[in-house]
Amino acid sequence: MSTLPQVQVTPRSPRLHLDGGTPAVVRFSDGERISGSLEVISLSGGLLALDSPLAQGSQVKLMFVTGAGSVLAGAEMLPPVDRSHQPFRFTSLARQDRNRLESIIPVSVYQDIVEPDWMKKLRAASEDRYVPRKQRRLNLTLRTVGVIVLSLISAAFLLTRLPLLKLVLK
Repeated sequence: MSTLPQVQVTPRSPRLHLDGGTPAVVRFSDGERISGSLEVISLSGGLLALDSPLAQGSQVKLMFVTGAGSVLAGAEMLPPVDRSHQPFRFTSLARQDRNRLESIIPVSVYQDIVEPDWMKKLRAASEDRYVPRKQRRLNLTLRTVGVIVLSLISAAFLLTRLPLLKLVLK
């Protein structure tokens, strides 16, 4: 008896449908730019409304502004859906730009699909565990300065009171 091949189902990245679209600029490697409107966005790509479709496979830079800040990403244009809508996939997305997208897209839906409960608990417990290195250096510096200042004040106090101590002990 033969078995059916196992199909690996990759969960689809959650999409955010933008009401009225978000202005976007597509920049080609030769510097040419065209304007469009971003209608759907996900962590893997999205859908642009353009005056006319671009060549499938075109490598472009895509710029748009979200509620979390501006995003600049490399993208590849996919086959047009119709005369004015064309999907794209991200080919390069800087970490900070990805973070901006994650803050506006309901990523929790995606994480529920692929991330086990124990991993969520571990992530939640360790989120505040690591303090940035600059913060640690600043804390150490402030503590050191505080100890030095207290030592100087104590020494000054003892030196001013020392003659009185000599009189009391005699």
